[in-house]
Amino acid sequence: MIILFGAAGSGKSVQGKILAQKYGWEWMSVGQLLRDKQSDDLNETMKTGGLVDDRIVVNMMHDRMMELVYADKGAILDGYPRDEWQAEWLVKNEDTKYIQVAIILDVPHAELWKRLEARGRMDDTIDAIEKRWGVFEQTIYTMTEKLESQGVPVVRIDGSGEIPVITERIEQVLRERGII
Repeated sequence: MIILFGAAGSGKSVQGKILAQKYGWEWMSVGQLLRDKQSDDLNETMKTGGLVDDRIVVNMMHDRMMELVYADKGAILDGYPRDEWQAEWLVKNEDTKYIQVAIILDVPHAELWKRLEARGRMDDTIDAIEKRWGVFEQTIYTMTEKLESQGVPVVRIDGSGEIPVITERIEQVLRERGII
């Protein structure tokens, strides 16, 4: 399993879907799984930029990860874990042993804004985006530190530019680690 990290608008979902389709893996996005639940409470939380209760998220993701492990199927974890508590939960529950690499897509804020304006999702309000960016920037270091402490390599790549170029950068990391 591979983790793709990045701020809102970094392209982790686009890249995750591309890689999943190309290699027959499953794309697992917390945001998409939560949006698919069609819960008014969950939708309102996401619309305001808040994070859904960690216990709901980790249990939902853990169950799906274990189904994929038992089916011997790869997965792209799109922005999961989302915070320090979730990262600690992964460590305590030994889910990190299934993660081969975590990749952080670094994208300048100006490019992030352009991308977010283009996608036009209901939960992409200015306040919600700024809140999500703040949470990401505050937690990415400690999350990746916890993953690295369990032997999960963390690699930062340039996430700016054209989609195929970014895909190639990610694939290069995966080739270097013998994942593809």
